[in-house]
Amino acid sequence: KGFQDEEAERKTWKWTSQGSSFTLQEAPEEALFGEQSGTKIVLHLREEAQEYLDSGKLADLLKKYSEFITFPIELWNEKVQYDQVVDETAPPPKEGEKPKMKSVPRSVFQWEQMNKMKPIWLRNPEVVNSSEYSEFYKTTFKAFDEPLTTTHFKVEGQIEFRALVFIPTTMPFELTRDMFAEAGRSMRLYVKRVFINDKFEDLVPRWLTFARGVVDSEDLPLNVGREILQKSRTLKIIRKRVVRKVLDSIDDLRETEPEKYDQFWSSYGKYFKVGLVEDLDYKDELKRFVRFFSSKSADNMTSLSEYVSHMKEGQQEIYFVTGEGKRAAEIAPAMEKMKQKDYEVLYMIDPLDEICSQSIVDFEGHKMMDINKAGLDLGKSEDEKQAMEDTIKEYEGLATWLKKQLGERVQKVQVGDRLVDSPATLVQGEWGMSPMMQRYMKSQTTSSASDSAFAIGSRNQAILEINPSHGVIKQLKNAMETAPDADETEDMVLMLYETAALIGGYTIEDPGDFAKRVTKLMESMGSDGTSGGSVDAEVIAP
Repeated sequence: KGFQDEEAERKTWKWTSQGSSFTLQEAPEEALFGEQSGTKIVLHLREEAQEYLDSGKLADLLKKYSEFITFPIELWNEKVQYDQVVDETAPPPKEGEKPKMKSVPRSVFQWEQMNKMKPIWLRNPEVVNSSEYSEFYKTTFKAFDEPLTTTHFKVEGQIEFRALVFIPTTMPFELTRDMFAEAGRSMRLYVKRVFINDKFEDLVPRWLTFARGVVDSEDLPLNVGREILQKSRTLKIIRKRVVRKVLDSIDDLRETEPEKYDQFWSSYGKYFKVGLVEDLDYKDELKRFVRFFSSKSADNMTSLSEYVSHMKEGQQEIYFVTGEGKRAAEIAPAMEKMKQKDYEVLYMIDPLDEICSQSIVDFEGHKMMDINKAGLDLGKSEDEKQAMEDTIKEYEGLATWLKKQLGERVQKVQVGDRLVDSPATLVQGEWGMSPMMQRYMKSQTTSSASDSAFAIGSRNQAILEINPSHGVIKQLKNAMETAPDADETEDMVLMLYETAALIGGYTIEDPGDFAKRVTKLMESMGSDGTSGGSVDAEVIAP
């Protein structure tokens, strides 16, 4: 019933539809919930949809999808009120006393407003204080912590939308077991304050799964679906702007509040490393956020930009070493030369770190270099190069003989200068995988045939690099020349390989044989005439 016509000419019209067609006819006068004009809609539900007659179900739906609609939405709801009446079962009151009362429940139907929450993102960020943001964050996302960062902005121009994004201080519970669990996504998409969905994967990239927030668009259609969103140019622009603003807020945190940024990186650093691997659009952006332990950062972590600022004069590469844990990286044989030359080395102590380093490739023109890979060049003078060439020629026969003795255990044996205190080490070719990565990849396979093929392929990647200045290598060279077929020489070769494999993080084929060789070595060290016999001792009084 409209109110634009003269009061005497106002009529009520009834519109009826079964879904495929409709009829429009004049209807008798009836009250429109006490209003002079308006529209009354009567829905007839099928039997299987009777749940939508339940006021509790309707209240949940209204709070979920229409909580932030600006005009009031009221539900005709049943409430229980308690009236105070005289208790007739009680003994009569004494003179001057009031009669005893009791509470009697009474059902009352009344209109209850469902959307009392105000859309805080519609307000100017300059007038919203931190306590209001905190209350909205905790109420809307059922959180118990305070937000680490808050990003509130409005975009106008070719498209119009508002966004309010929080980064939780602690990892959301839903993401503690599965870092990409769908239940852990909580970026809510609204269209003109109407809730659409909070599980759209295209609203923010996967590496921002931990973010909580609201995006309210004025341009998307209300009947938006997943298929429409995937093709929507508007959503692509929204996604780009949201990511840009969130990264800016994290950048501000990094520069102004280092302690909070350390907390952020401890909780969400893995997400950014995944982003480096998966998201080519933001690869260069994310490089400046990643952090690693290093040989000069003690218990702190260092960024790539900090590493570059510490680089020695003439240094061109960013050096890193892989290992299962910080201690394993510190004691890697390849670290000996780096410490001697005072180069800083980043520690990649997680399989994701190594994958991440392959995605980074370079930073500010400096290439990433694994010091456990073949081809490491730390810069040598012409005299040093000539001396090394002479040494390689001198030990070329030993390298060839060692390769023959070790067979398929290694790809080849070469003479190198990356070692100082160790006699030998296992390194990988340019495209080889570290032992840590080999174990990780092997754990992803399922069939034993795949495991076997993988084991052969990974073993053949290893290169045994020997240190010609070490006493053990010189002794081995002498043994090759004087007694190449002796059991002691064979044991010495295998001990050299197995100790290099163990300290390099590889798994040796037969730990039992290795233990026997160690025991045999200890027995030979003790066989100086006292082994297996008695020892006479004389006590001399002072």
